[in-house]
Amino acid sequence: MDDRPNNGMAPYKSWFDRLSQALLREPRDREQLVGLLRDAQQRDLLDADALGMIESVLQVSEMQVRDVMIPRAQMVVVNRDATTEEMLPTIIESSHSRFPVINDSRDEVVGILLAKDLLRYRFDGDISFDIKDVMRPAVFIPESKRLNVLLKEFRASHNHLAIVVDEYGGVAGIVTIEDVLEQIVGDIEDEHDTDDDAFIRKRSETHFVLKALTPIEDFNEYFGTAFSDEEFDTIGGPVVQAFGHVPKRGESVMIGNLEFKVLHADKRRVHMLRLTVLSPPDETAGTAGQGVAPDSKQ
Repeated sequence: MDDRPNNGMAPYKSWFDRLSQALLREPRDREQLVGLLRDAQQRDLLDADALGMIESVLQVSEMQVRDVMIPRAQMVVVNRDATTEEMLPTIIESSHSRFPVINDSRDEVVGILLAKDLLRYRFDGDISFDIKDVMRPAVFIPESKRLNVLLKEFRASHNHLAIVVDEYGGVAGIVTIEDVLEQIVGDIEDEHDTDDDAFIRKRSETHFVLKALTPIEDFNEYFGTAFSDEEFDTIGGPVVQAFGHVPKRGESVMIGNLEFKVLHADKRRVHMLRLTVLSPPDETAGTAGQGVAPDSKQ
């Protein structure tokens, strides 16, 4: 028998002891595990960024390549028969480092070109250029592949880009290792991205990344839309309203011909959005101003 006095109080059990026992019992499901981690964050055992990354890692295991790939229509490609002079404008304008090489159409990807492999040909006029000499083999993956599996394959093979094919074998798009990592750590900036003060960053003619705090007036001016600023001040307002709840990273919603995908969000609000401008619908959708196609100047 334990003769130690307890002054009429139950023996003290620290939260860490309870956490250890909970882990030893193993959470029954993922929801219980996430709840345990969130409890740890509230008790300052994990910071908010670490918790967000852990939750994102768990989410990535449930996502497929089709959720993050760059669609076929937005692929920046080079032609197998093009000269270095013909390729350079595309390479410089896009600022990408890797390019699918196609034959006659985007369904005929014959390899991958690394921009750095062109340097010796560009500055040494005595070397004749043949893209077959520098072209790397293309890796083809199904759009149903899980992102966690793809990330493991990228690391093992040292590839940074893969061609995504649909169930019929046609090219559906491309996916890069950066696309996968962004689902875990958020939007990755590089030296070609605009500064942090910019609300809207243009990636292509139809593809943009923007802050949810972009003023509606600025958004309307940039895209030629007519969102009302009577109820909301920033574009995040009507987007969250369209969801009907505070969305999580990876969720998307259509407002007219504009597709908004959440890149970064927490429990309280959305921080970063990916905007894809689709072909205008046959009929006007949504409320007035929601569904106005961007001005042709873009």
